[in-house]
Amino acid sequence: MNSEFEQALNQIAEEKDINKDELLKMIEVSLAAAFRKDYGKKDQNIVVEFNPETLGTKVYDVKKVVEEVLDPMKEMSLADAKTHKKNAKLEDEIRMDITPKTGAKFGRIAAQTAKQVIVQKIREAERGVLFTDYKAKERQLVSGMIQRVEGDTVLVDLGKTTGVLFPSEQIKGEKYTIGSRIKALILHVEPTAKGPKITLSRSHPDVVRRLFELEVPEISNGIVEIKAVAREAGSRTKIAVWSSQDGVDPIGACVGQRGSRVQVVIAELSGEKIDIIAWSEDTVKFIANALSPAKILNVTLNDEVKESKVGVLEDQLSLAIGKAGQNVRLAARLTGWKIDIAEEKIAAASEAVPEAAHEELNPETLPTTEATPKE
Repeated sequence: MNSEFEQALNQIAEEKDINKDELLKMIEVSLAAAFRKDYGKKDQNIVVEFNPETLGTKVYDVKKVVEEVLDPMKEMSLADAKTHKKNAKLEDEIRMDITPKTGAKFGRIAAQTAKQVIVQKIREAERGVLFTDYKAKERQLVSGMIQRVEGDTVLVDLGKTTGVLFPSEQIKGEKYTIGSRIKALILHVEPTAKGPKITLSRSHPDVVRRLFELEVPEISNGIVEIKAVAREAGSRTKIAVWSSQDGVDPIGACVGQRGSRVQVVIAELSGEKIDIIAWSEDTVKFIANALSPAKILNVTLNDEVKESKVGVLEDQLSLAIGKAGQNVRLAARLTGWKIDIAEEKIAAASEAVPEAAHEELNPETLPTTEATPKE
């Protein structure tokens, strides 16, 4: 390959993150457009073969062999095809060499056409590369800088492109300052004529999941698993965690020494409260854990309609329900069960008989951690 041409090709390929073979195809397309402008006809099917070693070109007029010719510029009858290729048959492509004589040059308009075509193709390729890269990052956390705020919509500079944080995906009450850095989830990526449209989210439950994956090595190593997340962004989140390894406390791993790990997540979420509870295969225990910090007396399940009735003492009723019903609402989302909470008298609770779908629980043994911002 010509050394100067190869150097230029490598530079463009590196800067634009485009494969060199793709660049060579773009050059061929642009040369075909230039030839069509100066020497060919508007609808002619021109194909150019470019030789990067000699920088020479071969130009062909390509036509398809058909039974009935409807487009003379792109089609040819079988009889005409056999004048160019004796063993031609229907559906074959006939290439006729129409390379200009030595010394033929492109005019200014043709050269400008070639330039426009290759620039357009490079831009299309760049958009394709960006779309592929960011599509693979859907539901992943990215860091970016707030570029500008248009009304309630925030535009975030992600480096190679810009992401959009719509009001519905923002944390309620959170302030976004131009020039500050934030972490956001790539919610979804759509292709457009101007490049990929990247929708970001700060309110999605997976934001909490990804932040814990960054802060807790046991999660990234697969020892601790986040089984479920329920979130009301800007207010409170509940996460259910489980350990695949004996001796590893999943709640302690997420909280960290003196709350160091969970406090990092809370700070990133502008002070959002986080309840970390133990996941259990036993639905009764899982529901009881999910209603923490309330102490639960018993849980009765109705498997047919996936509903549960939870008994609590009078002093635990408001705690189980939570402010404006938030605690029980998040617990229901976390477990996937409808939860009805009822007050029970101490005497009635002590006489309850455990059944297959009914279990009395010792609130003191239910593992749970509620993390709140430091004062």
